[in-house]
Amino acid sequence: MVPILSIWFLVAAFSGAGLVNAIGTSGTRSDFARWGYPRWWGIATGALEILSAVLIALPVSRIVGVALAAAIIAAAVFTVLLHRDHAHLAPLSVFVTLIAVTAISS
Repeated sequence: MVPILSIWFLVAAFSGAGLVNAIGTSGTRSDFARWGYPRWWGIATGALEILSAVLIALPVSRIVGVALAAAIIAAAVFTVLLHRDHAHLAPLSVFVTLIAVTAISS
């Protein structure tokens, strides 16, 4: 039961994060700008997050989706550590945990 829940929580989390990044709320846009990323970076990140969610949802491509999700989160962790923006580490740790549980159970 836990592996199935982790998969669907991960799909929901990446779908939600992807929508927020792709839509570009003012907070998200200001974060990306503060970190030195171009204006289109949020849209690209959101698209990759949504793609990851779709790949994870489909059993045949789940491992590719989990790998993409791990790469996205690794880049996010690197960014927030580089810029000492530690407030973002708590939500990222939830993503890391869901990715780990899903990867182990897949």
